[in-house]
Amino acid sequence: MELKENVAIVTGGASGLGAACARRFALEGANIGVLDVDEDKGSRLAVELGTQAIFWRTDVTSEQSVQAAVDRTVAEFGGIHVVINCAGVGTPAKVLGKNGPMALEHFNRVLQINLTGTMNVIRLAAAKIVENTPNMDGEKGVVVNTASAAAFDGQIGQAAYSASKAGVAGMTLPIAREFADYGIRVMTIAPGLFKTPMLESLPEKVQTALGQMVPFPKRLGKPSEFARLAEDIIKNPMLNGETIRLDGAIRMAAK
Repeated sequence: MELKENVAIVTGGASGLGAACARRFALEGANIGVLDVDEDKGSRLAVELGTQAIFWRTDVTSEQSVQAAVDRTVAEFGGIHVVINCAGVGTPAKVLGKNGPMALEHFNRVLQINLTGTMNVIRLAAAKIVENTPNMDGEKGVVVNTASAAAFDGQIGQAAYSASKAGVAGMTLPIAREFADYGIRVMTIAPGLFKTPMLESLPEKVQTALGQMVPFPKRLGKPSEFARLAEDIIKNPMLNGETIRLDGAIRMAAK
């Protein structure tokens, strides 16, 4: 599927991996619905991208919020063809910490945003995508989710995060199989250590040390590299039902 003159919604689109996708897709001629809880950054990005983008404050855990964002995007641009799910949180917590057992509220919150939020966006956006006219391959749309290397080799303190991202990876194939009848492909990217706002908040020395953990290239990944893979997935019709690790061959240590 080509991006030119098609419509993409990007959750977590105000910064990091999501913003990189929004910028890259806009350069390819796509119209973008930027969905995020950060109104300041989201609005500024929409202004930067001009008439090709709108921002809609969106809580991915809320059915009403996501439905409103989907409806607004369709009203503005006439449809939805691509979904990029980048919204997520990664707050660490040990199962048995200094203050006792992990708060169940913490575990539930991480799963609610990372896993349930991803499903919430997929199901509501797909209901619009099925209305599209198929291309020559019979394709109506593409969904690209974000997991993490932590889905496969999570570290101490990442029980909730790893569980949520493993869930995203785990539901990729069954949804792809179901959506095959509708001409919708479903893929997931599992990034390793990337220079997102969370890591950028760390001291430069720490960022460099983390980058040196990557076998090759020995640096943090760039959000633009994530966006490049997302674009390749959208344009390659044989990519379907798979999770691709984008991590420079890193396998995370226990801590």
